[in-house]
Amino acid sequence: MWITNGGKANWYFLLAHTDPHPKAPASKAFTGLIVEANSPGIQIGRKEMNMGQCCSDTRDIVFEDVRVPKENVLIAEGAGFKITMGSSDKTRPPVAARAVGLAKRALDEATKYALERKTLGKPIVEHQAVSFMPAEMAMKVELARMAYQRAAWDVEAGCRSTYYASIAKAFAGDVANQVATDAVQIFGGNGFNTEYPVERLRRDAKIYQVSKRDNNHCSKED
Repeated sequence: MWITNGGKANWYFLLAHTDPHPKAPASKAFTGLIVEANSPGIQIGRKEMNMGQCCSDTRDIVFEDVRVPKENVLIAEGAGFKITMGSSDKTRPPVAARAVGLAKRALDEATKYALERKTLGKPIVEHQAVSFMPAEMAMKVELARMAYQRAAWDVEAGCRSTYYASIAKAFAGDVANQVATDAVQIFGGNGFNTEYPVERLRRDAKIYQVSKRDNNHCSKED
């Protein structure tokens, strides 16, 4: 399995299927474990070369006959799914916030470029086909910002935030990809070149649709 910061971490959180019954419900079938990274039987793979977010230390971790002491069981046997979903309520709003930050950077870069780049004697932002794009991108960024702030408010207040956290993560992840794609489009051929930042932003944006459970799962959970 892939684990972010797998080559740096001292321990891993592992969700293990511990109920022998094949039809056991997810709410009872999994157990959360803390596994020391130096435990015998753990093999740490090479750093993966990802599409984007290349600074992320993502590695394939193999567990082979690893023994975990009883005291490393979190809460109790069978409580793993509850732990995972509870933590997602708190981790999805920050993921959504990062997606919004990326989208805002893409919007800023595209707006600056549209004001400076000229074709047919005038800035490209004055061409109607381009002029609508930054406005629509800005609306999406601000809506995504409000979504993650609403979810974060619930977390800060100590309320259960599954509904708003799922919405914020799914929506902001989609917005980051849409806005980054539009930014590349505004840059034209230059947007496909590594000398300009929107190429990297487009690649980096994809992780926000597939991390912390992909957006298809988030849409079902809300």
